[in-house]
Parts: sequence; structure tokens; C-alpha cells
Amino acid sequence: MTVAADSPHPADTGWQRRDFLAGLVLLGLAVGPAAAAVAASAPQDANIVRYQGLMRDVAQIVIPRTDTAGAGDVGAGAFVLLGLAHGLGGAHQPVTTPGLEGFSSADGRFDHARWLALELDRRAGGDFAHAGLPARQAAVAGLDRDAFADAPLAQPWHTIKNLVLTGYYTSEIGGSKELNYELVPGRWDPDVPVTPTTRAYSSDWTAIDFG
Repeated sequence: MTVAADSPHPADTGWQRRDFLAGLVLLGLAVGPAAAAVAASAPQDANIVRYQGLMRDVAQIVIPRTDTAGAGDVGAGAFVLLGLAHGLGGAHQPVTTPGLEGFSSADGRFDHARWLALELDRRAGGDFAHAGLPARQAAVAGLDRDAFADAPLAQPWHTIKNLVLTGYYTSEIGGSKELNYELVPGRWDPDVPVTPTTRAYSSDWTAIDFG
């Protein structure tokens, strides 16, 4: 797993106002204007603010900044929380992994954000949000390694990581700068040279399989 710099460049930090407004439009189309208005005006309690910061940091560690913005920079963390709230990627399916029963609500939905916050605090030896960057990177890397070592046993981290990847590679930067973009159908070339620096094409990316 690669890692990111601790502080984003001012030019790429978070969502800009234009991106935020665009996100509200998409949310309105997905869940209705009334729900979008409530989401935009609802007060943010301490846990929501904490989870927003947590997901931003985790997304940035999963896909760090290189010559393009990282996942935290483009708002993939916020996408994860929205996806979890609306059941994307099977987020509303019960998690039956032994030892995680206390994170399920009465209707069987798993609280991914609360679980992740406590799990990363444990792995960081305290408060993950205030740990040094190496400790945070090690905590996420250890969680990732352990979760996929248990595959195919379902783990909450699988859902969270898949949403980070989906949020990033369907963003403008992920889809058109980190990946190559060519308008379909584009041009047909029978023989295209591929080198170690060749980027994949976003039009070929399925947003389904993450090895």
C-alpha cells in the first residue's frame, strides 16, 4: 500500500464550493429534493464531524496524492459516508463476522463508521485522528492486510475500501486524470504499445472488481 503526504496542497484540499453544489444536485437526483435539502441543512454532531475527518484521512491513505490528487483530496471520504447511508456496495447487509455483533442496529444494519473509528483507534494505540502519519498509515495497512487475509469471509473493511475506490475512480480527477479518458467509441487501434507508465482507461474500468 502506498502512502500520502500529511498535508494536502491548498489547491487540492477537499471539495470546492462548485464540487459541493454539484454533489447536492446528484444527491437530490438520487434521493429526492427534500432529502437533499435536509442533508444540506442538518446540524453536524460531533460524531458526524469525526467520521467525516476519519473517512477523509483513510481515503487519502488508501489512494495517496502522487502527480494527481489523492482520494481524500477529491472527496472520496464523503462519498463513502453517503454510500454507507444509502446501502451502496451491500452496506445495509448484515455483517455476521464473529465478534462484531455489537456494531449492528436493531434492523441488522452494520455501523461501518463507528466500527472503523474504534478499530483504527485500537490499532493506532489511542486516538487515530491525532496519531502521527506513520502510525495512521500502519493502522490502515494492518487493517487492510488482516481483512483480506480472511477473505472470502466478509469484513466491514471490504465495503469501505470498495466505496473509497469507487468514489475516487468515478470522480473527475480519478476518471480523467489518474486514468486515461477517451470518449466512446473513440478510435480503434489494432496494436497499442503498453509500457510500465501506461495508464488504464476509465471507459474500461468496471467499478466492480477490486483484487
